[in-house]
Amino acid sequence: MGHVFLGPNVATGRQAKEGGRHPRFSSSSFRIGTISSHITDRDSVTRKGIYRGRFRTWNSFADYPRCETASISYFRIIYFSGAKRLFSILRTGDFFQRNRSSQLTPRHFTAYMLRMPQTELRVFDKLYIGGEWVDPIDGVMAESIDPASGKPWAAVAMGGAGDIDRAVSAAAEAFAGPWRRTPGHERAALLRRFAQLFEEAIPELVELESHDSGALKSDLRGSLAAQVQWYYWFASLADKTQGRTIPMDDTVHAFTTMVPIGVVGAIVPWNAPLLTTCMKIGPALAAGCTVVLKPAEQTPVSALVLAQLAEKAGFPPGVLNVVPGYGRTAGARLVAHPDVGKVSFTGSTDTGRRMVVDGTDNLKRFTFELGGKAPHIIFGDADVDQALNAATASAWRLCGQSCALGSRVLVERSIYDRAVDTFRTRAAQVRVGMPADETARMGPQAHEEQLNKTLSYVTIGQEDGAELVAGGERILTDELAPGYFVQPTVFANVSNDMRVAREEIFGPVVALIPFDDEDEAVAIANDTAYGLTAGLWTGNIGRAHRVSNQIEAGSVWVNTYSFVRWSLPYGGFKASGWGRENGIDALTPYMETRTTVIGLTAQFPNYFENTED
Repeated sequence: MGHVFLGPNVATGRQAKEGGRHPRFSSSSFRIGTISSHITDRDSVTRKGIYRGRFRTWNSFADYPRCETASISYFRIIYFSGAKRLFSILRTGDFFQRNRSSQLTPRHFTAYMLRMPQTELRVFDKLYIGGEWVDPIDGVMAESIDPASGKPWAAVAMGGAGDIDRAVSAAAEAFAGPWRRTPGHERAALLRRFAQLFEEAIPELVELESHDSGALKSDLRGSLAAQVQWYYWFASLADKTQGRTIPMDDTVHAFTTMVPIGVVGAIVPWNAPLLTTCMKIGPALAAGCTVVLKPAEQTPVSALVLAQLAEKAGFPPGVLNVVPGYGRTAGARLVAHPDVGKVSFTGSTDTGRRMVVDGTDNLKRFTFELGGKAPHIIFGDADVDQALNAATASAWRLCGQSCALGSRVLVERSIYDRAVDTFRTRAAQVRVGMPADETARMGPQAHEEQLNKTLSYVTIGQEDGAELVAGGERILTDELAPGYFVQPTVFANVSNDMRVAREEIFGPVVALIPFDDEDEAVAIANDTAYGLTAGLWTGNIGRAHRVSNQIEAGSVWVNTYSFVRWSLPYGGFKASGWGRENGIDALTPYMETRTTVIGLTAQFPNYFENTED
């Protein structure tokens, strides 16, 4: 891992063949590498390198475009790893041959990519499997795009199905070894050490994660500091997985024990990668399971840093494995693998449904934290100013990229116009800015696909008859135009049957829905396929209990919002998921219950004894 800089004419072809060196660098820092090329037909390829265009990943070279520059000799890449500079000169003749139809076909290729010259990238070219940093065997290198700039900032190794097989094998071997029998207090000590290292690494993680996901650095610092406590919480549970003694009669002693389930596949999303990873690997490791972690392809970098921390903390080889990869290949294989006993997934409901089907062969267990369309209910008897503070914050925080945020704001009709005016005014006041801007309160969408999805729902809302009262456009100022920034968006006069009220947008788009009485508020709140979270503001304690008791959601926040902690169970009703994360029972989903019955008399009658005289 390090920086990469691509430049033209590093060394001539003759110098490369002879192990020569560029006059600017010492011979000791030069090596001939095995870098594969992934180029498009728009690239200008010469003996001096790739001068324009952007590389593209080619999973199959059968569709490689016709190219008239097949006679080129070398591509060049320079690696920076601290002060050490390594040069890799790729001979295209080693990788490509021209066939009779003038198509380029590979003889071999490895999992590296080339990019334009004069571009500096961080390079993360290894997977972490079995306690070692290894090359992918059937994956590729892919760009990670900085959402704030719209430009690549890192190149990351993406594993394939074969790499998942290696990782699962390593995890299974580690589980069959001493790890499953490691006492809980020793697992707790490792997790506490990991938490300490995590806390020390917060500045680095903030920097990396802000580039990978576009999250504001100010938000990340607060979130990561809290995650340290999450890891300590899971460590505190590691030696408390107690069974029960079950009274029977004098002939037997019956008891239960909790045993780890085995290899766990942890698949995390791009919107909050570090937090969701924490909520999966923490309890799994505390329970005595081994883990194969697959981060989202859009935000893979921080997971590799966690692997470094786990290695430094002293976790045995194979206990934690990290394989970035695409969902359709690495993720699908992890879900279908017969040696994976459980999958914990945070992501879309549709993906969760497909996982259930793909994981049926070995009837693997699942924990799902899926989509949401949270109702945020404001009654007229509430402290309206405080309620609107919470409602506007929860609508636009994280650029709306959280399934727990209140994207449906239900407002009692007597205060509805006031709420619309407040949302309109606050939308204009939100400071949208770069992740490093300490005064910014909203950053970019995490990737271009999500930006386009959000903007498409602005059109959908207007076509369905909702009133667009604020926002709805991409931000095109000089500073923000290259990134994936969108205005905070407000729709008023929304009915609950409109798509902006029913479908998860995952952008800073809020739908304001009026209601007349308590029964209607409850009916609208529950009229959704989802049931992850909900909010409720009222000054009437009786109403607070009545309404919260009727809301179909895993978490209901009354006169507050988005209060999530390590000790509070978190998960959804209906299509928002299966099971719970966090809480005192956080380790339970990663364990099986064994019932043991011991006969005390050592007597068992002969069932087939002849009883005739």
